[in-house]
Amino acid sequence: MGIQRIESVTYGITDLDTCVRFFDDFGLFLVERTDGHAVFETLTGQTLHLDTDPGPPLPPPVEDGPTLREVVWGVDNREELRRLVTAAGRGREVRESADGVFHTVDRSGFGAGLTLARPRKATVEARRTNTYASVTRWNTALEPLTRAHPLRMCHVALNIAKDGKDEAVAFYTDVLGFRPTDVVEPMGVFMQAPGDDDQHTMLLCHRPDRVGVNHIAYEVPGFDDVIEGGNFMIERGWREARRLGRHTVGSNVFRFLHAPCGGRVEYAADMDRVDDGYETRVHGTTPPHHIWALRTHRDQAPPTAS
Repeated sequence: MGIQRIESVTYGITDLDTCVRFFDDFGLFLVERTDGHAVFETLTGQTLHLDTDPGPPLPPPVEDGPTLREVVWGVDNREELRRLVTAAGRGREVRESADGVFHTVDRSGFGAGLTLARPRKATVEARRTNTYASVTRWNTALEPLTRAHPLRMCHVALNIAKDGKDEAVAFYTDVLGFRPTDVVEPMGVFMQAPGDDDQHTMLLCHRPDRVGVNHIAYEVPGFDDVIEGGNFMIERGWREARRLGRHTVGSNVFRFLHAPCGGRVEYAADMDRVDDGYETRVHGTTPPHHIWALRTHRDQAPPTAS
């Protein structure tokens, strides 16, 4: 079938201690730490690498400061891996590292790797809910979650140059087999990996002003995890990047945080799942960013009586 999921991501960073503290608070699991490098895992076995001195085979950074250097995509079997490595090697260099990852560079300068997917099953315990005519929780009060532990990295969003955007998208669609699900002509292309059922696994967001990491989204079990995970991060001193809401494209509930490794990270839940029956939607104008976003006027002074 081909690419199943994000297998790992690597950031080039400057302050390892701060980045380690951030992702520990975010709910990932630290599995390795040296003076200049740290590795975290999701519950499904994907890895996040933080490196103060990333060298070859990673390409140079596409922007100043801490930023994403490579996304490695997990492929379902060796035959498909060989096929994709061959396709990626037409017109560009591909190098294999000792850990079985084949490294190349996409049209925008981001590292793009291929390796065998190694998914790990994770127990998902969605909170039981009650509504009229559908009661699933009896005689039990909810306990606070306090914090979130992401199940998986579910999608990556990259800012790419508007000039050459079609060629940038073509690397992922024509070479790696991604399928456009929503093409937003003024803004970017949402794409689904062939072995994924999320409405999008990747977004290439074309911009006239900059190239760089936009965000990586992490799926959590439910709505409460998005809220309580975000609250925990704010209590720990991290800065929210976008107020709680629900996206229009993909329908997922979201909460964004600024990340010291560059870009943002997103807690995400309840994204649309789509199969081959979902036809690519082409939008001539950009849809609203969200169906809803949290609003409040509690911090405003009350109106004065006339």
